[in-house]
Amino acid sequence: MDVCYNKLFKLLIDKGMKKTDLRLATGISPNTLTKLSNNEYVSMEVLVKICRVLHCDVGDIMEVVVSDSKDADAPK
Repeated sequence: MDVCYNKLFKLLIDKGMKKTDLRLATGISPNTLTKLSNNEYVSMEVLVKICRVLHCDVGDIMEVVVSDSKDADAPK
């Protein structure tokens, strides 16, 4: 399974915010913002900070997607 943050970036567009604005408002590092842009895992703490700033729920900024490759966590 993988994560996708496309919902986050669409929400930023809807609110007229840039990624840099989000970074400054939340206090997350540029490295963490890069992870979000690359759909990599970030901590729950980061997700909560983003939700607080954007006044939304975790499901409004991310989704879990099933990857095409066989997942090590999948039942056998």
